[in-house]
Amino acid sequence: MSAAAAVFAPGATALITGGASGVGLAIAKLCRSKGMKLLLVDRNAEALEKAKAEVGSSSSDVATSVLDVSKPDDWTSLKDQATKAFGSIELLVLNAGIGGRGTWGDADYFRNILETNLFGVIHGINTFLPVVQEAAKSRPTSVVITGSKQGITNPPGNPAYNASKSAVKTLAEHLSWDLRDTKTSVHLLVPGWTYTGMTGGGLTKEKPAGAWAPEQVADYLYKKMEQDKFYVICPDNETAEETDKKRMLWSVGDIIKERPPLTRWRPEWKEEATETIAKTQI
Repeated sequence: MSAAAAVFAPGATALITGGASGVGLAIAKLCRSKGMKLLLVDRNAEALEKAKAEVGSSSSDVATSVLDVSKPDDWTSLKDQATKAFGSIELLVLNAGIGGRGTWGDADYFRNILETNLFGVIHGINTFLPVVQEAAKSRPTSVVITGSKQGITNPPGNPAYNASKSAVKTLAEHLSWDLRDTKTSVHLLVPGWTYTGMTGGGLTKEKPAGAWAPEQVADYLYKKMEQDKFYVICPDNETAEETDKKRMLWSVGDIIKERPPLTRWRPEWKEEATETIAKTQI
């Protein structure tokens, strides 16, 4: 087992934001299956209680905390709670995020998404990285940050969300570089189409055939951590890993070939983009 996957060890503690549902809850279940302790963090108190019951424990090994990741003071309180309850944090999963739609001139749209998706990650790193590094003196430790394919290929229509996830990617890359000579691994988790509450999923609707379940994302994360991979770009039942890579190459080509931005979606470029992506060899 690699150093990265070794963080999933009995007795180690995972702190997971956005841990009450979706991918966060799936990672929590993975952690519990490995004998880990949990601190589940979410702003939805009711969902947290359901999640705690779902991971199958009412013991002191599983704690919850209602927290708004955009508020620095909440993080200070969480650090006190975490260190008192568990003493150490070996796995820090910064997964909380929100969607939303808006446009230019809508300040609240930009502020709300950036404060949660971007500053929620910044606050989490600034608060808990020293705790994780302290734990690394005696055990394997890791930081997992959830990004989005929209932060890489940048499809038009949601500039605040795309910008937030693009910035998260950059932060994760810098964190990985800064910790390259330490015993703390860093991983950027990029789910594909996943059936969660954030993407329109729900208990009353059937999962679309093309989407992955959150548990598949968690399993894929574990697999890539076994391989010591930083980029965890998840496929789904509609989009293969090779297709994602081809699309990313086309997007980078806008810069290299001095094309206009976002040519993949421009009518005058769409046919060429589609044909080139299909022919690209990976």
